[in-house]
Amino acid sequence: MTDPVTGPAVPPPTPATELSSPKEAVGGWLQTLRTGDIGSLPIIIGLILIVIVFQSLNPTFLNAFNLVNLCLQIAALGIMATGITLVLMLGEIDLSIGSVSGLAAAVLLVTHVNHGYAPLLAVLVAVLVGTLVGTIQGSIFAKIGVPSFIVTLAGLLIWQGVQLRVLGEQGTINLPPTGTLVRWAQFSFVPQWLAITLAALAPLLYLLLSLLTRRRRAAAELPVTPLWLPIAVAVILLVLLQLVVAKLHLDRGVPWTFVFMVLVVVFFDWLLRRTAYGRKIFAVGGNIEAARRSGINVDAIRISVFALCSTLAAVSGVVAAMRLGFANQQSGSGETLINAIAAAVIGGTSLFGGRTRRYAPLLGALVIGAIANGLELLSLSSDVRLIVTGTVLLAAVVIDALVQRSRTSHGR
Repeated sequence: MTDPVTGPAVPPPTPATELSSPKEAVGGWLQTLRTGDIGSLPIIIGLILIVIVFQSLNPTFLNAFNLVNLCLQIAALGIMATGITLVLMLGEIDLSIGSVSGLAAAVLLVTHVNHGYAPLLAVLVAVLVGTLVGTIQGSIFAKIGVPSFIVTLAGLLIWQGVQLRVLGEQGTINLPPTGTLVRWAQFSFVPQWLAITLAALAPLLYLLLSLLTRRRRAAAELPVTPLWLPIAVAVILLVLLQLVVAKLHLDRGVPWTFVFMVLVVVFFDWLLRRTAYGRKIFAVGGNIEAARRSGINVDAIRISVFALCSTLAAVSGVVAAMRLGFANQQSGSGETLINAIAAAVIGGTSLFGGRTRRYAPLLGALVIGAIANGLELLSLSSDVRLIVTGTVLLAAVVIDALVQRSRTSHGR
């Protein structure tokens, strides 16, 4: 209809539409998949397949004792993977995190055992050493322009050398077996009533956030998912978490170190997605020139991200030293760096920068930890573990490259 004065009538804004039927929802999901946004689906399917394979090969894989051990083993890995995820979000790399974790472990043991520092003070000093290292490396990268690969490769060697100097001729330093640090990392478990409560609160929090997001999308007149979808996911998550808690409490229970790792992952996921600082990280990783022209202090973001990465690497080294009960010249070496990067990438963090999946470090740590644990139960040698882990990592990178190509072709 045309008005002779004002011209064509402007149609009213299109209201938010709801994919109310399962058929419409499935159609929407298929369209999303075609554009390359496949979410965490591959990693979840892969994790399920890994569990099925190892359980069929060794029935002890899913027993309570082994699952508790798995939770203990992946705590340090998940924390370090969270740090490297932040750096990968910038489209950069930090090759020094293994050495930084080893240095932090050495500082912890030397200050606590040799110099008598209180446990909390020794932990604080070790973590601050990691923060200082990350700030130095991030400044060299951001201010001078040395590529992050070169800066952190040099850091890998430098901090490993400092670690050896800190340890001195002793080589290996043991924590007091009945001390606070060892007791917390090895023998502290969440009371069953609290574990059940936390396992119930997590789905409730997910549902609340999903409903708030749905409400904001509706207010912005964007398509929203059907109401039954977040409710169904919350119910499934509730049942799954309660079963896991019940299973773990057939043995020692849920380790506090595992809960700490989950809290770290959740906090940094919130930081990335719900704060202005996190959006700036996405912006710098997505298009650095556009971020700079929009007024973002790119250098400050880069330095802070590298500082956070090394801080989390130091926290990881501290947790690992407390769980093992010692630190030596091999702390932070070997597969530490590779496993952390693999966990972040396998979990869904893009090597191209600017994208990561929800809770990618946790999902990736579960995959890496499950593979290592399952192969150890099968008494297979380390060469097989390296081959399998490398294959899974390559598959994750290939999927990421294909997703990136699909998104580009769809203009996303």
